[in-house]
Order: sequence, then C-alpha cells, then structure tokens
Amino acid sequence: MHSRSATWLRHRLGRVVVLSYALALFLPRPGLWLRRPHPLPPAHLTLHTAPLLLSLVLFSAGLQVPSRALGALLRHPKTLFAGLVLHLAIPLTVVPFVALLLRRAPDTDGGSGLLTAMILVVAMPVAAGATVWIDKGEGDQPTMVGLVLASTLLSPLTTPLLLATLSPLLSGGYAHTLVATGRLAGNGFALSAVVLPCAAGLLGALVLPARWLGRLIAAVAPSAMAGSLVLTYVNASGALGSVITRPRPLLFAAALAVAALVCLLSFVLGGVAASALRLGSGTASSLTLACGMNNSSASAVLITASLPDKPHLLLPVLAYGLLQKTAASRIVTRLRPAPAAAGP
Repeated sequence: MHSRSATWLRHRLGRVVVLSYALALFLPRPGLWLRRPHPLPPAHLTLHTAPLLLSLVLFSAGLQVPSRALGALLRHPKTLFAGLVLHLAIPLTVVPFVALLLRRAPDTDGGSGLLTAMILVVAMPVAAGATVWIDKGEGDQPTMVGLVLASTLLSPLTTPLLLATLSPLLSGGYAHTLVATGRLAGNGFALSAVVLPCAAGLLGALVLPARWLGRLIAAVAPSAMAGSLVLTYVNASGALGSVITRPRPLLFAAALAVAALVCLLSFVLGGVAASALRLGSGTASSLTLACGMNNSSASAVLITASLPDKPHLLLPVLAYGLLQKTAASRIVTRLRPAPAAAGP
C-alpha cells in the first residue's frame, strides 16, 4: 500500500537523515525559525511546528498497523507484557548507573544537564520506527507493533511516573524542571501529540474499507516521512546551530559518550532478557528493540518546550537517535531467522 514516493524515500532514508543533520549544521536558520511558535491571526491560535509534525508521524504509524497483527498478539500476550515491564524497568537500572559515573565528571552540575536529556529519552514510548527495522529483519512484526502501540497508549501514565522517579538523581534546577515536564507530559503533551494521533490512525486502519485505507496511506505515508525528516532538521538545528558559531568540543564528546553508554546498556539488557526468556530469534529481536529504541523525536519536542533556553541538551538526544538506528540494524541482522531447509 506504499506509494512510489514513500518507497523511494524509505530506501534512501538513512542518507536523507544524514543530509538533514548536515543542513542543520550549515543552514540552521530556517530550522530555528520553525522551532518558534507562530501566531495564526485572527483566531488567536498558535502553531507549534514540532508537535504538529510529531503527530503526523504517529498518525501515519497507527494507520499502517495490520489489524491481523493485533489479533495474533492478543492471543499470546506473554511477550507483550514482558516487553512493557522491561521498557519501564531498564531506565530505572541504567540511568542511576550513568548518574553515578557522571558524578565523577568535571562538571559543575555533575552532568545533570546531560542526564536530564537521557531521562527524557528513555521515558518515551517505543519508537514507531522499530517496526520498520523488524520488517527488514524478518522479525516478529505483531509483537513489535503491539509493543509500540501499548507503550504509546500508556505513555500519559508511564512517562510522568519515570520522570518523577528519576528526578532525585538531578541537582540544581534540573530536578524541578523534570518534574514540571512530567506534569506537562501527563496533562496534555503525551495525550495530544502522541496518543491521540496514534489512536486516530489505528481507528482508521480498523474501520476504513481496504480501498479507502490504501488511498489514505498512499497520501499520508510520504507526507509523514517528509515530516519526520523536517522534524529531524528542526530538532538538529536547535542543537547544532551553535556548533560552528560557538564550538564546544568537550560538550559534544560528553553528549556522544553518554548517549552511547545509555543506548548500549539498554540494548544489552534487552538482549540478556530475551535470552533468559528463551525466545525465538524473531521475537527476541522485537523485545530487544523495544528495550533500546525510544521515541527520541518526542523527547526532543519535550526538551524544546520545557527547556527552550538550553538547546545544547538536544545533542545527546540526536546522538541517541542515530545510535539506536545503527544498533537496531545490527540486531535484526544478527537475529534474523535462519531460512528453512529445502526438502529432499
């Protein structure tokens, strides 16, 4: 049901993402302009570009969920339950360990800024892009779809809970900001920008006739992919726009190191859990990706809303977004189910 433009863009997605980062580095002004709220007279409304683009991406993801996949998953909920528990438990294990290491960093706030960014990443639901990687790796698509949807629909409850639980690890004003961000996520952001668009897409996939659904996906999917790239450019502009004008190599290196450590530990713990549960290769891929792939776009939008004066905190979020895609590619390749042996 994908249009030619969507297929063309999907096959070149990695290169176009890199191009988005390059544009943000060398041509950040349009992205910085898009990051600002824009009044819409005469209705006294305000357009916020990043949440709008995020909603479009999640609506498209919900619209493309196969209803048969959900039915198969509900008949075997064990892996879904395990994935949700691990998705919540791993941040509570990884973040305190990283916080302990950052206490030794020569930073006046003990790395609380970087840690705040990482907490906002790991508290997000499973990234919708995980379903694309599972599809390429011939993994357990129903389990992956269910984990994305379940974590997204539960995010108005789980995101504030994780933020409040991990906020005592921060010093200075970051702890207060994280708690306030949790209230923002619980009161409106997670519902309006994450859950409702995804639920609307899912409802459309369930009730629309196949012909209408195919036409709608053909129209929405390319727009959502383009919107995802614009969102990447907008978020990266906020983080990378000052790299050339005010280079901070130590901050850049620290952001990359922290993001890499959190990403590595999350995927490793997910893989260990999958092995302990003795899951098949396809289901193990889904469970591992659910532990390590988080909706970094949503966390970037939250950082922009709650910490507009600290765009450098987007650096570890952008680094995590790239690293989790690289890790996902390796995992689905390594755990790809073996081809069935040919008969005699």
